[in-house]
Amino acid sequence: MKTIAEVMMHLPIVVEVPGSRNDAINLMVREKLTGLPVVRASDGKLVGIVSRRDVFKNFKESQLSLIMKKDIITITPDKTIAEAAEIFTSKRIHRLPVVDDGKLVGIITPTDLLDEIIAMKTPMKAEDVLNVKCVTAYEKEPLSYTVPAMRISDVPAMPVLNDDGELVGILTDRDLFLDQGKDSEALSKLGLDEGYEKLAGYRNVMPLFYVATQKEIPKEYLVEDAMVRGPATVYKKTSLSDAAKIMKVNDFGQLPVHGNNDELIGMIYDIDVLYALVGKLDG
Repeated sequence: MKTIAEVMMHLPIVVEVPGSRNDAINLMVREKLTGLPVVRASDGKLVGIVSRRDVFKNFKESQLSLIMKKDIITITPDKTIAEAAEIFTSKRIHRLPVVDDGKLVGIITPTDLLDEIIAMKTPMKAEDVLNVKCVTAYEKEPLSYTVPAMRISDVPAMPVLNDDGELVGILTDRDLFLDQGKDSEALSKLGLDEGYEKLAGYRNVMPLFYVATQKEIPKEYLVEDAMVRGPATVYKKTSLSDAAKIMKVNDFGQLPVHGNNDELIGMIYDIDVLYALVGKLDG
């Protein structure tokens, strides 16, 4: 089985403390990343991890040290990818810094392991890993309600249903920029340099401008205005290998799951497909 050294990202991009939320946003935008290791400027020591979800959940804070996660879980390059998968699934984290002799040498994410799951042709199915509560949104409800609900529920995505309870879309934290992401004033308040609106991946970094700047979300903005329509889905009998392929090809972090009658029965995330490497569910 492959080791962490074979699949990790070497020499990861880092952000330094002392620093600000905007420092992290600028780096994530520039490098098209959704999270970064945080190191101390004075000696380069790893002191935290910051992601767009951390910013989303702590949008009133501007100091990076108050936003980042400080309880860092790390792994060494000689460990196996199965050991990494065990940590990802048990701790429900998305970034695992790789350290060697106390020095940060790389980082690994669930995405780095998807190719292994695609190749292994696991017998495990989507229904085997439906272990996270699914929080849904209604297409006609205002974003002023849905965005706080997403933050309070601590979910990165919500399947969107219509009046008949049918799946019509998906809303993720990267879909919440709407058209104001092209507004130069909005970008400035987020700490983004001019020209970032032209980067194809910058929507994937920061959630909602109104949340980040503590402005009231206009009531006329509805879920249907921000959601992705007709999302890719899988069925409960879809193999985790096939689900991993869909995630890898489309750069998706989650997939809605249908039952036998096309009804929505839940969501699986990139972390969940890693159970194929672990070989069992917790408990």
